[in-house]
Amino acid sequence: MPKTTSPAQTPDLESGVDAAVDAAPKRNRRGRPGYDRETLINKATEVFVTRGYDGTSMDTVARELGITKSAIYHHVKSKEELLHLAINRGIRALDSAVEVESQRPGLDALERLRAAVHASVVILIEYHHSVTLLLRVRGNSAVEVEALEQRRKIDDKIRVLVAAAIEEGGLRSDFTPGLITRLLFGMVNSITEWYRPSYPVDPERIADAVTSMAFNGLEV
Repeated sequence: MPKTTSPAQTPDLESGVDAAVDAAPKRNRRGRPGYDRETLINKATEVFVTRGYDGTSMDTVARELGITKSAIYHHVKSKEELLHLAINRGIRALDSAVEVESQRPGLDALERLRAAVHASVVILIEYHHSVTLLLRVRGNSAVEVEALEQRRKIDDKIRVLVAAAIEEGGLRSDFTPGLITRLLFGMVNSITEWYRPSYPVDPERIADAVTSMAFNGLEV
C-alpha cells in the first residue's frame, strides 16, 4: 500500500517550499549592485577628472566603481568610447544652449550674446565633470581631436555673436571678436577649477555674476 502523507506533515512541506522560494530573491538582492549606462558614464567621468584620463585604466575605473571590467564592457567597447560618451554630454548641452540663445528672436546681438554666456555658465555647472574633461583634452587621440573640433564650433558661434554685437554698436570695437570671445570664455571656463557642488551659491547667481562682470566692462 502506498505511503500517505498525514495532515500534520503537509503544512511542513508547504512551508519548506515557500521558504525556498522566498530565499531566492533575497540572495539576488545581496549581490553587488550594477550600473546602468547613464550612471556608468557619470561615475567614469568623475574618475577621469580626478585621476586624469591618460593615467586611468579600465581596471582603475572598475575598481573605483566597485564592479568588474566585464560589467563595464557590457555597456561600452573601450576606454576611448567611454571618454567619447563622457565628453559628449557636456558638448551637446553647451552647443544646444548656445544655439538656442544665439537664434532667440526679438533680441539684439548683445542680448543674445549675454543670454548665451549666461546659459553656458549654467550648463558648465550642471555638467561640471563632463565639461572639465572636455577642457582638459589635448588632441592625443581621435576622440580628443573630435572633441576639440566641437569646442571650436561652439567658440565660432559665440564669435559670430560678438562680431554682430560690435557691428550693431552694442560692444566696443577696439577689441577684436576673437579676443573678446577668448576673454569671455576664459572667465566661464575657469569655473571648472574652483566650483564644487557644495559651493554655497546658486548656479543662476553665479551665471548672473559672470555676465554682469563681463559685460559691464565691454558695453559702450
